[in-house]
Amino acid sequence: MIAERGGHRTTVLVVDDSPDTISLLRTALEDEGMTVLVAASGSRALAIARRTIPDIILMDAVMPGTDGFETTRQIKADSRLADIPVIFMTGLSETEHVLEAFEAGGVDYVTKPVVIEQVFARMRVHQANARKTRSARLALDSAGRHLFAIDASGEVLWTTPWARRHILEAAEGPIAAGVLKTILASLRQGRASATDTGTGLSFAFLGEAGDGEFLLRVSQVASDATLIASLNAKLPISPREAEVLLWLSRGKSNQDIADILKLSVRTVNKHLETIFRKLGVENRSAATAIAMEQIREFV
Repeated sequence: MIAERGGHRTTVLVVDDSPDTISLLRTALEDEGMTVLVAASGSRALAIARRTIPDIILMDAVMPGTDGFETTRQIKADSRLADIPVIFMTGLSETEHVLEAFEAGGVDYVTKPVVIEQVFARMRVHQANARKTRSARLALDSAGRHLFAIDASGEVLWTTPWARRHILEAAEGPIAAGVLKTILASLRQGRASATDTGTGLSFAFLGEAGDGEFLLRVSQVASDATLIASLNAKLPISPREAEVLLWLSRGKSNQDIADILKLSVRTVNKHLETIFRKLGVENRSAATAIAMEQIREFV
């Protein structure tokens, strides 16, 4: 059974203009405990997909109006939908049509009339692969690695969840492809980082991940005051102790911290003793690790 995993009920979008095919698939999928959404046209499929974000899509290749190939290209162009596996259903077995299905972004195809067991087998494989991809990107976010990929024109190809929220779904609107293209060009010239003043985000170039796919890391640019406030809010330490901890996390010595904060070294030592005790650690490295964990969204 492929309907549920970890309490999640699989949602399948079936796109087909044939009532007989829709009826066959709806019955079989619902019998397996899945939620089935139905669209009889490409435009309707896009509207449903953007509203509900299905787990997998079964796509008819040939339909009136916007066909399955073009519908899939539009799905893959939407970063929120790009990771959804699309399995084509087609009566066309010519090589050119099979190639077009894959070039449009499909992960697999079955020929009509569909054999339910074959559909389920393909769904199992591609759902598992999609789940691994999502898990990997969530893991990157959890590790403070907020990554995304763009092409040479600045169009976003994929993102980790944090990067998507800040690049594509920010309240002030998505960052335009032209802006990302300019940032990429700047970074590829050797700059260590580039900042978008409109959003306050900082970008670093990590390399070319594939043919025309450029990998970048994004982070928030935060003032010292913001970082200190974050440490103070998240840890059982005072604002002054948060200030000392911030400079400690940047590798500063006790003497350096004293000079920066205009304190005596003795006072800094006392603050550090208190910080270590409150955080339950014994050394600078452990305290630094805790500090970096709390402010990783900014760095």
